[in-house]
Formats: sequence, structure tokens, C-alpha cells
Amino acid sequence: MHYQVTQHVLKTCQYLVSLLPDSEKTKPQVLLLAGGVVDYRNDTDREIAFRQESNFYYLTGCNTPSSYVLVGYQPGTSLDKTPSVELFIPEANLADMMWSVPPISLAAAKEIHDVTRVDHPPALPAAVAKLIKALPGALFHVLPRASPLFPVINEEYLQPILAAENEGGAVTDFYLLSALHRARLTKDAHEISLIQKACDISSRAHEVVMRVLGAAVKGGIVVGAGAGVDRPLLPGEWLIEKEAEAEAIFVASCRREGAVHQAYLPIVAASTRASTLHYCCNGGNDKEFAWGPVGADDHQNRNSLSSGKDFKPQVLLIDAGCEWTCYAADITRTMPVGNGGKFTPEAKAIYELVLEMQKACMEILKPGLHWDAAHLLSHRVLVRGFQKLGIFKSPSSPNSGSWASEEAILASGQSTAFYPHGLGHSLGMDVHDVPSASKPAVNNTIAENNKAVELGHASFYEFLRLRVKLEEGMVVTVEPGIYFSPHLLASVRESALIDHEVLKRYESVGGVRIEDVVHITAEGMESLTKVKSDVEWIEGVCSGAL
Repeated sequence: MHYQVTQHVLKTCQYLVSLLPDSEKTKPQVLLLAGGVVDYRNDTDREIAFRQESNFYYLTGCNTPSSYVLVGYQPGTSLDKTPSVELFIPEANLADMMWSVPPISLAAAKEIHDVTRVDHPPALPAAVAKLIKALPGALFHVLPRASPLFPVINEEYLQPILAAENEGGAVTDFYLLSALHRARLTKDAHEISLIQKACDISSRAHEVVMRVLGAAVKGGIVVGAGAGVDRPLLPGEWLIEKEAEAEAIFVASCRREGAVHQAYLPIVAASTRASTLHYCCNGGNDKEFAWGPVGADDHQNRNSLSSGKDFKPQVLLIDAGCEWTCYAADITRTMPVGNGGKFTPEAKAIYELVLEMQKACMEILKPGLHWDAAHLLSHRVLVRGFQKLGIFKSPSSPNSGSWASEEAILASGQSTAFYPHGLGHSLGMDVHDVPSASKPAVNNTIAENNKAVELGHASFYEFLRLRVKLEEGMVVTVEPGIYFSPHLLASVRESALIDHEVLKRYESVGGVRIEDVVHITAEGMESLTKVKSDVEWIEGVCSGAL
């Protein structure tokens, strides 16, 4: 299945025209985008791994650095059905071939790209001039020119367009990004297959980490003679005793399956550090697991699990996913470490509640459902669960009444101290995909079918990245979580709605998040995540029993 360039261009142009003032809708429309360039480490000539700019890739399927695309479109003409798409890729030179992999040839590019024409960038000014002549009065659209987030268009290529403004044309960067985001919000079958591939590789990587933990519990990781002294440890001898080792095994598993990039910096947090949502930089992913009677300073990267050291029972939260040809996965699993690979009673209770939150939300997902409704349901399930555990008081609690009802607790907004983020987000080429389309400036939750829609407390929605009705073809994550962060809990330490003695028993859990990628279908949804999440399987693998 080829990358559907023509369909992506048409979809973008149609959304673009819908955004224009009526007086501009029938005019010719021309898009000019620059691809990403190879970046270098500061003050050196050492390349940073190249990843194509997402909007450029969406319109071209081209991964070649320093490329350009020129699109011609006009409603009501032959370009309405078959827009012109001209791709300009760099020509290989001797230095390219000496130092690195050279750009693809024109002949090869014509074979693999669904475009009208392929040429080298020096031919772009002539192509622009030709379009200006063929499409008088055209609107030229570029990505925001003042933003550092998008590749810069060579001024040489912009000059003919700017000069054309004197002949009735115009250049604008106001509409194109919004049109691209709206087009990218729903995915075609080929895009779904790429996300599925990324999810498959990432699912296996999560399971690899769990199985290495389980093998260690069973004493199945044996270090051969001379390891760590006369020679380094080999992969089959690796143990996971700190966050960085879990991250390394996850990334290695993805890389050996051909995934060049991670979709984002992996989040690998053990023990109470799992309460930090984006624990991945500025000191993240680099701590040892919490040890029992032996101090953390005694750690060495050797087969120490079989020499009397024990982990303190804790969770390990891994939020990680790779990319496959610019399409992302985003999966989180929380697993037990120590305690023979089993959750403590408190961690198990929180894990099962997060899983209940996720399942309840997945059951209602379908086209037409507003994401706010699913997010509110996740808070409702959390409140009910906390009342059963005794963390939140209930009307049946001693000395409480209707002020401790489920509705009263929801109205208080205090569940955000334990669950501050959104239920999920759009996923595609970027892990937090198309923000202007997935979280529009005006949220239409309030008036739906002329009826007020229940919203709950305003704090529930402060950090949501998705606030629209679901559509067939959307890909979203469903990732509820419960956290016991001392920083967040500070706001509810005096709350009469909480039994603080009960809360103390759970704070050592740190945090639990479970995240899967789902595709919204005509009937509901399908999960694209293959790695399991039920307690029996997780404990079976992490204990080495499965």
C-alpha cells in the first residue's frame, strides 16, 4: 500500500478552502512547504538523526532532507480532482556520497512518490513562475514564517511569490497550518497500518522489559565466567536494576525491529517517582530501583539478584513508544518490581481501579461522542473507586452525609489532585498530534443538540489535549492514571472529604498509568495496542510464571 499523497493533498486543500473568506474560495491556491534539514550538534559537524517535518511528510511521504513541495489547486477546475504536486529533492554530490548516504535519485523518487513531477531545488523558481503565469491571482500558502517550529523557506524561492503580490496574488501563512491539522486529525487505512506497526513493535518492547524482570525473579539470568571483570555483560546477562537499564532494553528492542526513532523521550519511573507525569529529563530515567535491606549505594551492574539483594516492593511505570516511518505509538504499562513480581495489595488496588477507569471509557467511545464526556466518566469511576477503598469518604462513612456523596466530591474537583491530566490525546505523526484541531480555541461541549452537557469541575479540563467530538478515523490514546504526588496532594491535605489515615497507606504506590492506542471506527473503537494489561498476565510475566 503506497502513501496516499494525492488524497492527503486534496483533503488539505479542501479544508483550506473551507477556512477562506467567501471572496477567496474560488481563487487558485498554491502551497509551498520546505522539508526539514539535517541538524547538527552544537558547534560541531556531527549530525543529529534526521526526522522529517510532519506536515511536509503528510503532503509528500518524502523523508529526504532539504526537500520542497509545490502544490497547485483550484476548485471547479481539473486541479480540483488532480492537484499538481511537484517535489524537489537535493541532488547528490561527491561530499554526500563520501560522508553519508546520498539523497535518492530522481528516477527512484518518481517510482516511489505519488506526485506529478520530481526535480531538484534549483528548478523550483521556474516552477513557481510557471504556476504564477498559469494561475493568475493565486493565493500562496506557507506555514507560519515567524515560528521556529517549521523549516525556513529559502528566500530565493519566496521572491517570485512575493513579487506576484503586485499582480493580484498574495502570500499568507494564516490558513495552511490549521488546514493541515484538521486534515491530519482523521487517518486513512494506510496511516492506520503505520500506527499499528509502531504499536506492535512498542508492545513487544514493553513485554521484553517485563520478561527480563520475570526471568531475573526466577533466576533465569545467569552471568557467565568473567562477566563484568574480564569482559562486559552480554545482552542475555543484563539485569534491570535501575530505570536507565529498563529504558535501554525498551529502546534496543524497538531498534532491532527497525524503528529508527522513539516517538518521544521514554518515561521510565520506579517507586514513588512514578507520580511525576513526564519523568524523562532533567534527572529522570536515571535512578536505581528502591532496594530493601541493602542500600542503593551497593548497586553494581552484575547478577546481584541472586546474591541476597532484594527490591523493596514498588511499581515501574514505562510510558514509551517508537515511530514507524513518521507515525507514532504511545503506550504505558505499570508493572510490579520486587515482591516476587507481584503487586502489593495497595498497588494492586490502585492498578485495578485505573484499569476500570480505562475500560469504562473505552466502552463508550464512538463517533459523535465528545471527548469531555469520556474524560468526566474517568473521574467519576475514580471517585467511586476511592470511596470503596476509603480514601474518599462516602455518605456511609462515620460522621458524613450528603456532603460526601459522589456528586459532591466531583463538584469539589478534588479528584484532580490524584488525576491531573487528560484522559488522552490525538495520535498520528506526532505523539500529541495536531493541537489546533484536537483542542480548538472554542470548545463545543457546552451546547450539544441544544442541551447542556455535564462538565463536572473546571479543573478536570485544565490540561486536556483533546476537546472535540470523536470522528471515524481518529486515533487517540486512552490513558487514565492515579498518582500520589506530594506536590499535588498538598492542595487536599486538609480536605474533610478524604480519610487521611487511609490515604497514607497508598502514598507509597507512587503512581499508576495504563495507556493504549485506539482507532475510532464506524461502530465504536478498536485497540491498536497488543501488549496485555490485566493483573493476572502482568503479574504472571513479571514473576516469571508465564
